[in-house]
Amino acid sequence: MYLICGLGNPGREYETTRHNMGFLTVDVLAERLGVNVRQLRFKALVGEGRVGSEKVLLMKPQTFMNLSGEAVRMAMDYYRLDPSHLMVIYDDADLAVGSLRIRPSGSSGSHNGMKSVIYQLQDQSFPRIRVGIGSSGPIPMERYVLGHWSEEERPLLAEAVSRAAEACECFVSRGLDTAMNRYNTRKDPKKKKTAEDPPAGEQEAKDDR
Repeated sequence: MYLICGLGNPGREYETTRHNMGFLTVDVLAERLGVNVRQLRFKALVGEGRVGSEKVLLMKPQTFMNLSGEAVRMAMDYYRLDPSHLMVIYDDADLAVGSLRIRPSGSSGSHNGMKSVIYQLQDQSFPRIRVGIGSSGPIPMERYVLGHWSEEERPLLAEAVSRAAEACECFVSRGLDTAMNRYNTRKDPKKKKTAEDPPAGEQEAKDDR
């Protein structure tokens, strides 16, 4: 069994904010799989489905962002899941708008939702998808992440959410390495690839140095 958890804040006023990229990805994935994420369990809205022969639990914690880890821990403990069967999707202001970065482990950076997940699990060795929302610039970070998409950002973020949902399916059906190879993107998703550009894996290695 796999747990696919998107981080975000509950409530209609937060639906199209930059901080809700995880929730939006789960919504797209649920639609693709024909799953209703409406059952309240583990302090979260959840729904069960399948990717091929694998059972998946889709989750949207309802604790608000800073306590997201409580829901994740409860589900992980209940199903006795290995961290390698957890995928967490969340927004990242350190990545260009619309970029995806899939990793097998890592720190929380400045993201409070991920800080909560790592704290609750006492482990950071689990897969995650970071959806780029771009730098906040002079805008205070809290105000920026709770702000709504601009018209220019809308198509980039919608495409990123769709690709993140596809990456979750790939992760479950074909494994993390395949998902990383297929769906990790360059820093600037608007830049066209040229013949001189390095393969995605080589570029990602350079980006993380």
